[in-house]
Amino acid sequence: MAFELTQIQSRVTTSPQSDVNGVFAYPKINKLNMLAVTDFYLQSLFEGLAYQINAGTISEPLIGDVVLSDATAEMALDAIAGVTAIPVYANIAINLGTGTLHEYAIKSVAGASSVGTAFIPLPLYLDGTTAKLSARCTARVDAAGGVTVPAELATTTRRHWGAGIPIAVAAGEQTTYEWEPRVPPVIQNGAVCYVQIAATGTGPSYFANLDFIELRPENLA
Repeated sequence: MAFELTQIQSRVTTSPQSDVNGVFAYPKINKLNMLAVTDFYLQSLFEGLAYQINAGTISEPLIGDVVLSDATAEMALDAIAGVTAIPVYANIAINLGTGTLHEYAIKSVAGASSVGTAFIPLPLYLDGTTAKLSARCTARVDAAGGVTVPAELATTTRRHWGAGIPIAVAAGEQTTYEWEPRVPPVIQNGAVCYVQIAATGTGPSYFANLDFIELRPENLA
């Protein structure tokens, strides 16, 4: 009986098997003989399909726009033809918020960004010896609303997140904002997701990043 039980446990923990990218692999089973299921976001990271756009480096934050303006942004992610991008996380850390009426927003719309400094998305799977897949999506990052995006319309522009502060940011008040959507937007075949950071009077200085997963449209059909 013990021999039969051992054989059954052996089959459970080693079957089924699969050939993944030419490598014979076993499924991941925990000590309770339960299948270990990987989170979709984490699996995308393991496959080298997760990337980041960021703004500002140590001691050199970017300066946001003076008043949130139509068709301008600080960061933009463009999903070109044949590519699907899923923005999954964003962080905005205000370094100095002396202006009033702070407004921060994340939106998406059909079309593409057209002006602003190009930024090559960084793979979030960092391997010091092996180059990972380069992103096919393109991006732009620029200060003071220097990225041009399609004009905002209530009938076409999707608003995913926003924050507003009606006064100058004082010591002890919230200065870090995170966006981790339960239902993230999906952009593809010529659409853009963008981040706006602005205030009245003086643009806020900040550090920010936008993380996304990149797939082919046929993988989602």
